[in-house]
Amino acid sequence: MQWGIYIHIPFCRQKCLYCDFASYAGREKDRAAYLQALEKEMRERVPRYLAKWGAPRTIYLGGGTPTALKPGQMAGLFDVLADILHGAYPVEWTVEANPGTVDFPYLSMLRKKGVNRLSFGVQSFDDTLLRRIGRIHTADQAEQAIRWAKQAGFQNLSIDLMYGLPGQTLEDLQESVERALALEPTHISIYGLQVEAGTPFARLQEQGRLALPDDETAEAMYDYMTETLPAHGYARYEISNFARPGFESRHNLSYWQNVPYLGLGAAAHSYLDGCRTENEADLSRYIEDMERGISPAREEEPRTTAIAMEEFAFLALRTAAGISRRAFGETFGVPLERVYAGAIAEMEQKGLLVSEGDAVRLTARGAKYGNLVFEAFLLDEDEAAKKL
Repeated sequence: MQWGIYIHIPFCRQKCLYCDFASYAGREKDRAAYLQALEKEMRERVPRYLAKWGAPRTIYLGGGTPTALKPGQMAGLFDVLADILHGAYPVEWTVEANPGTVDFPYLSMLRKKGVNRLSFGVQSFDDTLLRRIGRIHTADQAEQAIRWAKQAGFQNLSIDLMYGLPGQTLEDLQESVERALALEPTHISIYGLQVEAGTPFARLQEQGRLALPDDETAEAMYDYMTETLPAHGYARYEISNFARPGFESRHNLSYWQNVPYLGLGAAAHSYLDGCRTENEADLSRYIEDMERGISPAREEEPRTTAIAMEEFAFLALRTAAGISRRAFGETFGVPLERVYAGAIAEMEQKGLLVSEGDAVRLTARGAKYGNLVFEAFLLDEDEAAKKL
């Protein structure tokens, strides 16, 4: 049985101005207590699924900034995990890293502990843009961190970039992509900036002080990345993700392919036995829950069959493979067309979807205007019930 483990490290040296994730800057004093609480949750929950399903296929440490932990703290966390897994190591073990928080010894320690994939949050190779969005590293530090990672023995390296940043031009993005390509990572993710409620960027936008690229420039950025990366051997396997053959993120693919995963730590999500839960997001309350022996997992709003179908469709459509008719039928007991024939026909007519054999997937134009397709796949509960 395939399954994965996600571990959330909610600490950062400095919170980026666009970030709405569950992460905290300036909470160093809470790290020891958090790691103790996390260890307790790991020891209580991981063995249950290890016995049920065997070794996890993937492990992913995200944040926050996992590498904000001191080397000894990170090594201790891995030692606990190794003790729990009893040698049942995953095929893919990823750690997210900020280039401003690592050096060669730190990266060497990660590799020796079993980590075999790093995901560097670079975002841009323009120092002015990096300062503008609140990053703590420079472009040169990012390049050095990736060189150190290769020297430490990592062969699977991902770089995250962003477009649509305040004041960013198409030429800025082109330079960042070129510098990323020169480092020869195996994986590149490029995300368009989303201004999320409650972030400093949202407040600046409300005040009319956030100068974002206009729609025409943002579209040119999108076109540039979707044309350039495949031309350099990076296949687009998900809307925002490009990889060399064989280096797709197995862990992230599991999210899009309906594979179960166990989330550990504050604000971590789980998808187990068809049920979705979210851990207590507040750092202090998460620690208190674990100290008092209370499960931090809170069941999300109950999922109706219609909601489950929507999620299945949305997640699958994000990938190059698209929706599998066979997998949809096996999951829900009804043919895909019984539920979505109208939406599929409409989106095909608009050139946003293509139907080939077992798959229904986005066209290049559909990937560009994916929200239109996702909206078409929303279901009315009463209408959906009639089709089941």
